[in-house]
Amino acid sequence: MTPPPDIAPARGKLGVLLVGLGAVSTTTIAGVMAIRKGLAQPIGSLTQMGTIRLGKRTEARAPKIKEFVPLADLNDIVFGGWDIFEADCYAAAKTAGVLDSAQLDQVRSELEAVKPMPAVFDQRYVKRLDGPNVKKGKNKRDLAEQLIADIRAFKSAHGCDRMVMIWCGSTEVYMKETAVHATVASFEKALEQNDDAIPSSMVYAYAAIREGLPFANAAPNLTADIPAMLELAARTKSPLAGNDMKTGQTLIKTIIAPGLKARLLGVKGWYSTNILGNRDGEVLDDPESFKTKEESKKSALDYIFQPHLYPELYKDLHHVVRINYYPPRGDNKEGWDNIDLIGWLGYPMQLKINFLCRDSILAAPIVLDSALFLDLAKRSGMSGIQEWLSFYYKAPMHAPEVYPEHDLFIQLMKLKNTLRHLMGEELITHLGREYYD
Repeated sequence: MTPPPDIAPARGKLGVLLVGLGAVSTTTIAGVMAIRKGLAQPIGSLTQMGTIRLGKRTEARAPKIKEFVPLADLNDIVFGGWDIFEADCYAAAKTAGVLDSAQLDQVRSELEAVKPMPAVFDQRYVKRLDGPNVKKGKNKRDLAEQLIADIRAFKSAHGCDRMVMIWCGSTEVYMKETAVHATVASFEKALEQNDDAIPSSMVYAYAAIREGLPFANAAPNLTADIPAMLELAARTKSPLAGNDMKTGQTLIKTIIAPGLKARLLGVKGWYSTNILGNRDGEVLDDPESFKTKEESKKSALDYIFQPHLYPELYKDLHHVVRINYYPPRGDNKEGWDNIDLIGWLGYPMQLKINFLCRDSILAAPIVLDSALFLDLAKRSGMSGIQEWLSFYYKAPMHAPEVYPEHDLFIQLMKLKNTLRHLMGEELITHLGREYYD
């Protein structure tokens, strides 16, 4: 397939650098290794299994996305990353306990080859974690320069043509934008002064964006969603996506809520509780980290229901979110939702959802898709916020003058229309009058 002239071909190797080789990262890497060897199917990955309709319905053109747009091939991906623990990817995956040992052993040699670089880490921002594989530096600017050296060394050592970085680390304590985050100049000065307003995730984002790498934030941290990072991304032409991967309970909310709103059913209350026992659950057991996650999870319903437009239906919605750390479950998360509905003539109804999911199994295809789509964006000359990738995120990045779109189906339409636009195909409006006029 020959891409349009304004899209650079996906030649050579794509280096995918993951921050944090925990459950999500190791499940992603092991999954890609297994898929490459024909041992598994890429279930859940839009880039690998999704199709895209082209033209009129009567034309019956619906190629796979990976056959329509020039994505990097899975065989050309080289994984690397940083972690606060020294264990290689195989050992880390065994510790995470997401995948069966028999399945991991089929790709053991490939996983053992992925060894973490020492991480930039400060326990003040993730209080429930600590580890020995941590960089030392005179200030945060020095640490950022060490990360840049890591990026360049990895690219050279593995012969990578292009690079992508994705933050797969833990949720940091809740932070708000300050004057430090206003410009590149103020941010770089704060790096040199070891300012507390710059957590570890921002050091990684700065390093990636300064090098021109596409960057995605898979956690709800502030990270790249500040004016300084957007200014830097404009300079270096880095595409950005995030924040907080949409996996379990919020995925269900963005599927169910648009349907309720479409039928104009009122919602008086939406109570959500989760039990989770992996490293993410342990981190979120800290109130300051939970606050960051809570803000990410609660915003979706407000934007979907638009209570300012439908006050009779949604103005008094009581939305409660709880996350409980429960070690016996490990990575097998359970989400309970109780939804109190109001129907015709004010009669009450209830909807109850019990989602027993696997957190990293749902997250892994999002990491893969984000890496491949961001690489496509970079080769297409797209930089800054990639709102078309909001399909994958709980708190999607967006231009300050517009509200974020949380409706999963509108997000998917935006994503596919972006791909059609890149390839010079007609956008699909679903008007359909031409079949009946």
